[in-house]
Amino acid sequence: MKYRRLGKTELKVSIIGIGTWQFGGEWGLDYSQKEADAILDKAKDLGINLIDTAECYGDHLSESFIGSYMQRNNRQDWVLATKFGHHFHERFKRTEEWTPQEVVKQLEASLLALKTDYIDLYQFHSGPDEAFDNDEMWNVLNKQVEAGKIRHLGTSIGKNDNIHQTEASSKVNSQAIQVVYNRLDRAPEERVFPTCIEQDLGVLARVPLASGYLSGKYKPGAVFDETDVRHRHDREATLQKLQEVERIEQQEVPQGMDMAKWALAWCLKHPAVTAVIPGCKNADQVTINASSVDLVSTNHPQDWKD
Repeated sequence: MKYRRLGKTELKVSIIGIGTWQFGGEWGLDYSQKEADAILDKAKDLGINLIDTAECYGDHLSESFIGSYMQRNNRQDWVLATKFGHHFHERFKRTEEWTPQEVVKQLEASLLALKTDYIDLYQFHSGPDEAFDNDEMWNVLNKQVEAGKIRHLGTSIGKNDNIHQTEASSKVNSQAIQVVYNRLDRAPEERVFPTCIEQDLGVLARVPLASGYLSGKYKPGAVFDETDVRHRHDREATLQKLQEVERIEQQEVPQGMDMAKWALAWCLKHPAVTAVIPGCKNADQVTINASSVDLVSTNHPQDWKD
């Protein structure tokens, strides 16, 4: 495994992380603790130390699976990132909660679910600019940093060209940006990444496999079960994406190479990107994801130097 410095946080994170939205049951599978443990065990074996989750992946369900795992493992070996701003009601239904009081309540619930005294990276979760611009909310959060319940604050931007929230990061003490970035969606390269580099913000690339479309497993016309969030995607847009994936596979991916491995390495080559946080349905997918480090050089500006 290779590691990079997550911007000004100085956290040492594996360049491959584990995204855990799937643990909340919205990607076509319901997980048991045993199944979640198998994924996290494999991650640990492969040197992965970064886990990304959220309060609304289930009603703190994903966090609870991770917390139960942490009880039986060394918490200090892991970098736990979670998010705030939404309340899960049922599959695919959430409400937004941004008042300082609600945010602190969510923080306490996340700490309880994760069974930890502190969160390494606590991220504003895809909220509107109006909520982001609430100074009182950030003041309260920074007090939680001073209290030791949060090590670092971050922002998960909902739109991958949200330059307003990205540029204001240093002002509110947000030290990392999470953004959709993959071979099918390169919008952050235009405006978001340059200001991340300028401010020395860590960058977590979410959806690096474009919701699995860049895994190479799905062909144009693929249909997803209604329990899978991809069932809600626009069908015409999905068809166009999968047609583009076929073109990329034929013209850009070296023959015989696993496409998921190639797609993750593609993201990691950008000088702004610290790590990718792909979801994974089982331990075998963790192994494939981790193998992408073989394609990543060691001259990235955030490479960890012991």
